[in-house]
Amino acid sequence: MRGRSAAAGWRRIAMISAAAFQDRPSPSDAASRATWRWMIAFRFLLINMVGLALVGAAWIAGILDPVLATDSTHLVKLIVAVFVVGLVWSAQRALMLARELNALDQANPAGDSRVGQWLRAIRGSDAAMRANLAAAFRLKIAHRIASVRHLAGTLVLLGLIGTVVGFIQALSGVQPDTVGDVAAIPGMVSRLLEGMATALFTTLVGSALNIWLMLNYRLLEAGSVHLLARLVEQGEAHARA
Repeated sequence: MRGRSAAAGWRRIAMISAAAFQDRPSPSDAASRATWRWMIAFRFLLINMVGLALVGAAWIAGILDPVLATDSTHLVKLIVAVFVVGLVWSAQRALMLARELNALDQANPAGDSRVGQWLRAIRGSDAAMRANLAAAFRLKIAHRIASVRHLAGTLVLLGLIGTVVGFIQALSGVQPDTVGDVAAIPGMVSRLLEGMATALFTTLVGSALNIWLMLNYRLLEAGSVHLLARLVEQGEAHARA
């Protein structure tokens, strides 16, 4: 009985202490908030530096030479170009999230920032209006980063298109009338190998770059969730003040 009463007493003390300090962010929380925006930039650079290092290693090892040499349809170049566009968009979105998180750390966010506009829009609004504005803000941020996900999906589709084109290219070199002609066999085999190389390499490049770009998208998605959570938390704190 004494043990139970002592435990109950400690729980009451813990609840009172939590209530007393719930509006005071701990130093560790403040530090994590101040550094999270830099973590977005650091993780973005880390992901893409590792990717570029792997590409450089593959280039030095000569793995990329047959990929480029057999790219007669130029689909591999198209896939790489789409990936570069997606990577640039990812960098822009990462910079936007870091800038918005930086604005949240300011006492009076700038008027051109999205978080500053949102915080001014919720002044004097009730809980339902704040929830609607938060949902609208979430949709805007999701729309901004969704283009990166769409481009990542496009890379896979281009790879599949390259597979189909490669098989068509391979089968087009097989002529049933000349199958029995020994002199025509080397040409058919060469055409068949060229088409199979196109099919396999475009699928490989599209899938690998899709994974790379999706890693950037997941980073942006996590950053947008963190931004929205902090924004709603700060908005509710301002509403109670």
